[in-house]
Amino acid sequence: MKDAILEQVTENYYDVLKEIGNIGAGNAMTALSQMLQCKVDMKVPQVRLLEFSEVGEMMGGEEQIMAGVFLGVEGDITGSMMFMVEENSARHLIQKITMGMLPEGQEFDEMGLSAMQEVGNIITGAYLNSLSTLTNLTVFPTPPAVTVDMAGAILSVPAIQFGIYGDKILLIQSQFYDEVKLDGYFILIPDLESYEKILTALGLSMTV
Repeated sequence: MKDAILEQVTENYYDVLKEIGNIGAGNAMTALSQMLQCKVDMKVPQVRLLEFSEVGEMMGGEEQIMAGVFLGVEGDITGSMMFMVEENSARHLIQKITMGMLPEGQEFDEMGLSAMQEVGNIITGAYLNSLSTLTNLTVFPTPPAVTVDMAGAILSVPAIQFGIYGDKILLIQSQFYDEVKLDGYFILIPDLESYEKILTALGLSMTV
């Protein structure tokens, strides 16, 4: 039954999930622009339903060093969400926020991690707000956790959880830039009941 539901999401509702991803990513970039107090441009985000095993490769390989912000999703929709950026992109964001308090090449200190946590909190919060508005469902994040590690290691956390549900995951890749280009990745992992709630709230029935 669970596999059948996920397969139906894959086949019939991709356009709906893509629209949610587009709007959410756009709102997230607006929030980032306000946080950095500068203009942030964004290309049209790429929204994909992937095998979980493919996600690391999309980020440049599982050994690519990334900064990841992981949080739970609660309310009418439950699950988890991640925002990930490549290490150099994370450094750029932290430099902008802390006004150069993280020297080039220095390990991420408590201030840097705190700044990255706040970036992830604001961006994912903007995404979840747009999802809530579109579906008229109550949804809110748990306090975020941030880590800097290889992509494969960071992704192992939701992989353990997601393995219960199936093999597909919604990945939203957003390329945004002020003076430098940054690649950000949103990963939304609703539980199966939440997939059904999202689609029902949008007026789409799901029958298996």
